[in-house]
Amino acid sequence: MAARIQEAKLTGFSACSSRLEARAESYEEAFEGNRHRVYSLAFWMTDNELAAEELTISTFCRAFGLNPNPDAESVDRALVAELRELMPIGPLTLQCDPCAQVAGLRRNAKRVELERAVVQLPATERMIFLLHDVERREHALIGRILGLSVQESAYGLHQARLRLREILAALA
Repeated sequence: MAARIQEAKLTGFSACSSRLEARAESYEEAFEGNRHRVYSLAFWMTDNELAAEELTISTFCRAFGLNPNPDAESVDRALVAELRELMPIGPLTLQCDPCAQVAGLRRNAKRVELERAVVQLPATERMIFLLHDVERREHALIGRILGLSVQESAYGLHQARLRLREILAALA
C-alpha cells in the first residue's frame, strides 16, 4: 500500500515537473525574444539604465503573470502598464503648430542631439514615436497598446516629429 502511494506521488511529481519545464522554456523564449526591445524602450522612456533594467524585469513579471505564453503585443501592453505607474501615458499632450523656424530646418542633426531631443518629448508622444519610427509598429497596434485610436496615434506621431524639429532647431 505504501509503495503504491509513493509511486503515485512520484508519477504526479514527474507530470508536474514536465509541465514546469515546458513553462520555463516558454518563459525563456518570450523573454529572449523581447528583452532587448523592451529594455531599449524602457531606457528611452526613463533615460536611466538602472530604471530601465528594473522596468524590464517588472514588465516581464507582469506579462508572465497575465499570460503564461505572452506574445510581443502583450509584453508591450505590460510595459505600458508599468510605465503608466511612473509617468503620464494616455492623452496626447503636445499642441505645436508648424512654424517657419521648424520648416526652415535643413541640417543634419548629430545623434546625441536627436537622443536628447527624443528624451524631452512628453511620455505619450515619445512612446508613439519610439513604437512607430524606431520599432516600425503600425498605428493600429500602437493604438491598441496605448489605448488610443488610430487617428490619435497618427496625430501624436505628427506632433512628436514637429516637437523634435523645434528642439533641434533651437540647438542650431
